[in-house]
Amino acid sequence: MTGKLDLDPVLVARARELARRAGRPVVELARGHTTVSVERAVLRLAGVAGADPDGIPWVNRLVDAVVADVGLGHGVALPVFDALAREQVGDVTLLAQKAAAGSVRFTVPAGRAATAARRAARRAVGAGIRRIDRRRVERDRLVQRFGDPPRRPWIYLIVATGDIYEDIPQAQAAARAGADVIAVIRSTGQSLLDYVPEGATREGFAGTYATQENFRLMRAALDVSSKELGRYVRLTNYASGLCMPEMATLAGLERLDMMLNDSMYGILFRDINPVRTFVDQRFSRQVHARAGIIINTGEDNYLTTADAVDEAHTVTVSQLLNEYFAHEAGLADWQLGLGHAFEINPEVPESFRLELAHALLARELFPDAPLKWMPPTKHMTGDVFRGNLLDGFFNLVGTMTGQGILLVGMMTEAVVTPWLSDRDIALQNVRYVLGAAGGLHEDFVPAPGGFIQQRANRVLAEAVELLERIGEQSLLTAIAEGTFGIMKRPADRGKGLGGVARHEVGYFNPATEILEQPA
Repeated sequence: MTGKLDLDPVLVARARELARRAGRPVVELARGHTTVSVERAVLRLAGVAGADPDGIPWVNRLVDAVVADVGLGHGVALPVFDALAREQVGDVTLLAQKAAAGSVRFTVPAGRAATAARRAARRAVGAGIRRIDRRRVERDRLVQRFGDPPRRPWIYLIVATGDIYEDIPQAQAAARAGADVIAVIRSTGQSLLDYVPEGATREGFAGTYATQENFRLMRAALDVSSKELGRYVRLTNYASGLCMPEMATLAGLERLDMMLNDSMYGILFRDINPVRTFVDQRFSRQVHARAGIIINTGEDNYLTTADAVDEAHTVTVSQLLNEYFAHEAGLADWQLGLGHAFEINPEVPESFRLELAHALLARELFPDAPLKWMPPTKHMTGDVFRGNLLDGFFNLVGTMTGQGILLVGMMTEAVVTPWLSDRDIALQNVRYVLGAAGGLHEDFVPAPGGFIQQRANRVLAEAVELLERIGEQSLLTAIAEGTFGIMKRPADRGKGLGGVARHEVGYFNPATEILEQPA
């Protein structure tokens, strides 16, 4: 079976093999390094919580104290649990407080002390992972009780006022108006914070801070809405930036359902060091796999900086790389919300047919993935009538090509912060198109050898050519040369590089050991 696009199965297999070859050295790099955020995530699983009076999380204070005494290369689990035994402290958070006061010194234990520390660390971290397991079972039970949305694609809508207590009623209202997935967009700049803020927050910048308490409050509110509406309403936030592993861990602990988690977004668009990003994303995806969380990748962003026609193949290459990295970390196909977008300039001749070709190519390359289809933003002008029409065309492509997750486009997108009334009109647009089109994707078949088939096959061929070039150099070199999103990001630069360490002999991470065990 070659599907509606008559794709060459040999070429498709070649593309996946090339993606594996390009990604494998990066995985090996990630396997041999750790970061401060990976180690903080380990301690969060072990129970470290809270922040000091200045708002600095205790987990940051504890990792910083360990690094100051013994460095990062052995991991923090052995020094921390050895210190717990030596100091006869029964609580890891209390140990963090003592370390911050300068009353604890850390060493890398050996012999019996190391054996005891490993045992204690596995027990504490294992308890955190079992809590994530319980939250996954809880989700499955609620989905069974309340049911999934009655049709695909799921309608995905963004809520973010900066104030979590204002976000909650807006999210619940959006769910009543038809949204299936609520995304709480993160405060501007949070991805560059090397700590996770603590507690419920009431101010943010073009978004709401992602914190464990905010996660808990919104999940509880949407559980109420799920019961009211008779369908399980999913919650999305961000596992990206300098705290990617911690965000993934907190999402698992608080039963979030989706997380934005792209292998290269932070490198390209936030100038985060490539090695830091690849190490962090591997650990975060292992947590997502265990938690049953669907990831949303960020290929749509490439088309906001590069031309959506000329660079369409870079989206396909990134999707294939994201798929490889996700599978290697343990994610199943149903968890791969691979991104793509409706960003071709409307003035380009045949733009709608081109968008159909690109969307259908993604659908056929990843038939079991709940693809996340992103609305037009780059070419929104402020003309709300034109914008609403563009969004209608976007929604039509979504239903014609069987997308899995449809982000609601706003006619004021990228011009002003949308009003509640804008959101309501946008949801009306989505409901009308999805309802009127129904199962149109079952009937839509491009003409054999026609424009759409030719375009899709050309993009796939260009993706294979690019993957071959990447294989001749390396993925890190390709990123440094501006291959994706025309951003040049060398591997020896970028934010967060100081928080990366190569594994020393005897490196120990109980979370990774548990997460990599067969289920």
